[in-house]
This record gives sequence, C-alpha cells and structure tokens, in this order.
Amino acid sequence: MTKPAGRQPALARRRFLAWGAASMAVALPALAMPHIANAATLAANQRRLAFDNLHTGETLKTVYWEGGDYVPDALGQIDHILRDFRTDDVHPIDARLLDLLNTLHQKLGSKVPFSVISGYRSPKTNAALAEASNGVAKHSLHMEGQAIDIHLEDVALKDLRRGALALKRGGVGYYPASDFVHVDVGRVRTW
Repeated sequence: MTKPAGRQPALARRRFLAWGAASMAVALPALAMPHIANAATLAANQRRLAFDNLHTGETLKTVYWEGGDYVPDALGQIDHILRDFRTDDVHPIDARLLDLLNTLHQKLGSKVPFSVISGYRSPKTNAALAEASNGVAKHSLHMEGQAIDIHLEDVALKDLRRGALALKRGGVGYYPASDFVHVDVGRVRTW
C-alpha cells in the first residue's frame, strides 16, 4: 500500500521539528548555565590520576592528559612517584597503564588516590624479589613501567579486581593476603 503523496512532507516536517525541539531541550540548559557546560567540556578533555605511595609517603594529584595530548610535566611527576623506592631509579611509565588506571578509577567511582604498593622496579630490585619469592616474575612488566600493584581505600579489593578484569586491557593479579591487585598492559591474563 502506498502513502498519499501529500503525507510524506508533513511527516518529514514533524520529525524535523521534533528533532529540533529535542536538541533545544538539551542545548538550552547548557547555554543558560555556561559554567556547567564549560566544566563538563573541561572534564571530558582531561584525564586525572592521584597516587599515594605507601613506601615513600609521597602523594600526587595531577592532570596527565589534556586537550588531546599528554602533559610532559605531569608524566615526569608520575614517573617520579612510581619510581623504584628501593633504589630511587626512575623509569617512564607507559601511558597505556595510566589510561587503564584512569578508566578503572572512573568505572569504580572511587574518590580517593590509588595506594601504590609497587610501580616501577629496577632489574636489580626485581631480581632480588624473584629470588626471594616464586610469585615474582623474572621478566616482570614492572621493569618496563607497564605494571603497578595497587589498592583503593574506598573500593573492596574483590571489586577492584573485578573492575580491572572487566576492562580486558592486560594482566590482573589478585593478592588478597597482601591487600593489592596487580594490573599491567601486557597480554590479557589472570592469576
């Protein structure tokens, strides 16, 4: 059955008007309250991280990505706080790991910094830890700045683990006896 020729333009006009009204309903509040629109735009153009290094007592809260690019000074501060606390060696932390942490923090709705148990590990530190425990990989991604051991004070450890697993962005190790979760940007695996 065909529709009368005169009905098509009226239907298209109604759809266009409905779409326009819906668009205005969304846009008007943002126009009326530009500070809210600007805050939302700003938040969408920034990635933030906060750390509490349990071994050094240092804390850091920073915007590490802004306006489509990584912020070099912030990356340097992150490299420093996540350094090997045993040797004081600093190594670049992989940006993919930072993005993983940022996404994980947002998905879990945490309001507190990541508590850092272990960030970068020098080859010397990693060798000593691997010799003392069979739970430390000899070729750990910690030595590449691609792994971190963390917990969040306002998120149950099992929920932190589940959140990391759901992202499917790398390895996830669960250490409830030691109160941390390992995340890395290597191949997807779990232990």
